[in-house]
Parts: sequence; structure tokens; C-alpha cells
Amino acid sequence: MTATVSRTFSSLAIPNYRRYFTGQVISISGNWMQTVAEMWLIVQLTGSGVSVGLTAGLQFLPVLLFGAWGGLLADRLPKRRLLMLTQALMALPALTLWILYERGTVEVWMVFALVFVRGLVNAFDNPARQSFVVELVGGDRVVNAVSLNSVVVHTSRIVGPALAGALIATVGVGTCFLVNTLSFGAMLVALKLMNPRELLTGTPIARARGQLRTALAHVRSTPGLLIPLVMMAVVGTLSFNFQVLLPLMARFDWHGGASVYAALTVAMGLGSVSGALASSARNRVTPRLLVIAAVGFGVAELAVAAAPVLWLQLLALALLGAVTVTFAATTNSLLQLSVEPALRGRVMSLYTVVFLGSTPIGAPLVGWMAQVAGPRSGLLLGAVAALLTGLVARVAFARAEVPVGRPPSPCDAEGRRRSASARPARATASA
Repeated sequence: MTATVSRTFSSLAIPNYRRYFTGQVISISGNWMQTVAEMWLIVQLTGSGVSVGLTAGLQFLPVLLFGAWGGLLADRLPKRRLLMLTQALMALPALTLWILYERGTVEVWMVFALVFVRGLVNAFDNPARQSFVVELVGGDRVVNAVSLNSVVVHTSRIVGPALAGALIATVGVGTCFLVNTLSFGAMLVALKLMNPRELLTGTPIARARGQLRTALAHVRSTPGLLIPLVMMAVVGTLSFNFQVLLPLMARFDWHGGASVYAALTVAMGLGSVSGALASSARNRVTPRLLVIAAVGFGVAELAVAAAPVLWLQLLALALLGAVTVTFAATTNSLLQLSVEPALRGRVMSLYTVVFLGSTPIGAPLVGWMAQVAGPRSGLLLGAVAALLTGLVARVAFARAEVPVGRPPSPCDAEGRRRSASARPARATASA
């Protein structure tokens, strides 16, 4: 039992990762508060499923358009400094929305515009954060660190909406935007306090023509990268649309308010944390696990769609949360372990594009379906997409005979050497 717990939280033994983990808990909780508040504000202003879907789509449209360039920038620049800039910029749209709301001048188009601006910064922030993980912990702990990052995201999914629901019910939507503005300070402090000498950084690539094409060619020729990315593209477009569907279900299926919306989100978040903790205890990931997670995703989403009463749907959402985070974390880990270090930023930006950038395509479609045929129709579409993706991927992996991970590269060997030499300092800092 002790060994399992130690393995589950092994990355937290590294001081830099501990700082990063703590900063993310606060910052991402603020982001979830912002997301819940934005969606609920749009529901209040319009009562339209299409508008809710458009809001989600606008948040991630810049990722679709510019995410690949964000990955290229992450390969060219020191990731820690890039993240300090993007985190500071992410606070500005939240601050602006708070001012507009408190003055009573906020309109739907303003929310759309500020959501888009936040997404534009995120297009450069997210690839840097995805590829920064391996610099914090090294290749040996990357599966654990990716899973712990999922714990952060989904713990924040519980804390953020719960706080947002309480604030919306007591002091109004605007306070959520202010709290999110302040939360970015935690991430900036964490980045500032890191010891740069303990980061396992590679050499940034020099500027040259055709670097995005190089990354795309590498993905096309590597089934261990291509199949997971295609799986995430399909599931991300059609199945990961809970930001759209949960507020609509709370309002129109259960005829509830912000508290019901928060309950749905928290239930899914609790399951997600459980799934993330289970993932972090694994030493390795396999294509078989990814296929199982995709099929489980579809089955659980069917259960959510079929639930006749609220308490059953909350239980089904907890199960859905567990399998969705397993699917996302396994995809992320497989990519991190299979990509060449010099291409990591660009390949992880493609993961961001197909995961988050697919939302502008899927969210308006699912929002329209929810408005025409009810929110459960969107869940049914996502369930069928995940099931078919898992079944097709099983055949594709078998035909390609995909290996798990890759042999250690010289860069990784150097990273492990530096990690070992830094352990005494880490032990001192931990003490």
C-alpha cells in the first residue's frame, strides 16, 4: 500500500514540480470558475444552446488556428519564460470581463470577444505547458506527472465549479471573474520560484523553414503518434462537449439553477480525480489501455444519456469522469513517450489542437443538436463516436504493431544524469 501511494505521488518529490503542481491547483480552479460563470452568463443572457456551444467553440478556435505555431514557439524558446508571459496575459480578459459585468455594460458579443482573446493566449500557453512537464520530471516520471496534472485539472473541476456555484448564488457571476484574475498570480509565483538549474531542458531549436512540416511528416510516419492523435481528434470533436451539455441539462432537463449545474460538474470531477489517481499509479501505458478507455468512454456516456433521475445521472457522470481522464492521460503519455525530444513541443501542440481545437467544430454542432432534440442527443452522439473510435483503433494498432514508448535518446540520458546529480539538492529542499 505504501509503495503504491509513493508511486502515485512520486513526481511531487521534485521541488520544481511541487511548485508547478501547487500553482496549477489554484490557477486552474480559477479557470474553471471563469468557465462556469461564462457559460451560466450566456445561458442567462440568451437561453440558447447554440450560443452556449458558440461560447465553448470561440474559447478553443484560436487553438485550432494557431496551436501548431504555439508548439513551434515552445520548441524555440525557454518554456518557463514563455509560460510566465502567457500566464500574465491570460489574466487580462478575466479582469476586463469583471469590470464590464460590475458596470452593468456586458453584452453577449463582449463575452464572445473576450473568450476568443483568452483562447488566443491559450493557443501558445497550452503547448508550452504540455511539453514543459518532461523538463520538470524527466522521461522516467512523465506518465506519473501527466496523470498528476490530470488530478490537478479534475480536482480543480470540483473546486472551481463548487466555488463558482456558491459565488453565483450569493454575490453574482462577476466575482468569479475577479477571483480568476487573481488566481494567475499563484502560477506566476510558482514559475518564478523554480530552480532553473534543476530543469531538464534540451537545446532550443534554431529558426528554420519547414519545421511544422517536419513535425507533421514525423507524425504521419509514426503509427504510435498518428493513431492516438486521430482517436483524440474524433473523440475531442464529438464526445468531449460537457461544457456545452451540462449547463443545458441543468437548465432544461432538470429545470434547475446554478446549484444543479455545479452538482453535475462536481460529480464528473470526482470521478475524474479517481481516474487520474489510478492512472498516476501506473508505471507504463499501452495502446490496449487507450482502446479500453475509449470503449469505456462510450459506454459511460450512454449511461449518462439514459439516466432517468438526477441521482443516477450523477453516478454515471462520476464513472464517465474516470474513463475520460484515463483516455486523455493515456493519449498524452503515449505521445510524450513516443516523440523525439526536439519535436516534443510541436507534437504536443498537435495534441492540443485535436483535443481543444476540435471544440469549435464539435461544440456548435452539439449545441444545435441539444437545442433541437434535447441535451441527451448530444450525449448519444458522443457515446457512439467514442465506441466506434475504440473499436477501429484496436484494429489499427494491431495492424501497425505499435511499440510502447521508444528507446532512450541521448537527450534523455543526459536528462537522467542531471536528474541524478540534482537529487541531493532536492532532498535538502524537501527536508
